[in-house]
Amino acid sequence: MNININQGGIGAQVLGFDLSRQMSEEEYKQIEIALGTHSVLCFPNQRLDSTQLKGFAERFGTLEINVANMYQDVIHPEVMILSNKVDDSGKPLGLKDAGQDWHTDMSYSKDIAFANVLYGVEIPHREGKPLGNTAFCSTRKAFEAIPQDLKDQLKGMTVTHDFAKFWDNMRKRPGSLRSELSAAQRAAKPPVSHPIFLKHPITGDHVLYANPGYAVRINELSEQESDRILELLFELQLRAEFQYQHRWRVGDVLMWDNISTLHNAVADYNSDEHRYIMRCQVMADLYFPNGTNTRK
Repeated sequence: MNININQGGIGAQVLGFDLSRQMSEEEYKQIEIALGTHSVLCFPNQRLDSTQLKGFAERFGTLEINVANMYQDVIHPEVMILSNKVDDSGKPLGLKDAGQDWHTDMSYSKDIAFANVLYGVEIPHREGKPLGNTAFCSTRKAFEAIPQDLKDQLKGMTVTHDFAKFWDNMRKRPGSLRSELSAAQRAAKPPVSHPIFLKHPITGDHVLYANPGYAVRINELSEQESDRILELLFELQLRAEFQYQHRWRVGDVLMWDNISTLHNAVADYNSDEHRYIMRCQVMADLYFPNGTNTRK
């Protein structure tokens, strides 16, 4: 497997790999180790349908069906469509504002996510440059940068994550088409708690598992102290030296580790600059079969 590592220590390209064919156990393990090491992998020049995308993604764990139950592939509900395109009647073909702020997917769930697998079908461009890129920050590097006295203070503490925080904030944005979450949808995703520091299941490194999209409270601290420390941690996470931005190309399959990263979909394109991406969300059930509290 030919890997080109990005500058800055986060992200790598995997060249000459055809994801449409059956993957061997050895190849699967190589990709798993590469993902754990580099956090973000890009497989360029792929040609996949939804069945092939699902087949690749599900090798790494159970695939989640999004709680909103919207914009799913007609064959595979595990494949979600992210797009600003509409059909002839004006009906949206996908979720147009997916991930447009810093967050870690599924941190709001009792059973957290391991990886995202996205396939770029249509990518907007302007003046020859791709739009709608995806930015990443390293939670591993963020953990390393936390002052030791603060690490000691926070060791063993937990953070509450709430699905509704991100959804409600996105609804406030001008032009949002997100509907208000129903009582049933909110009940399906109640707030949950995870250790503020997690041990990565592949590398053994520790990461900061608290993100501005979903984290709402450090449970063992007063509300005021929790707000202060979370603000400090969020600012630390987003340092420029911890970031990498993927410049999308048609045919890219982008896979990232949700344990060692947080991400942000850059919304720099207009409604007539079309973006169409298929996504699978891989749960971490193979790595945390009994929940996050088993591996602090």
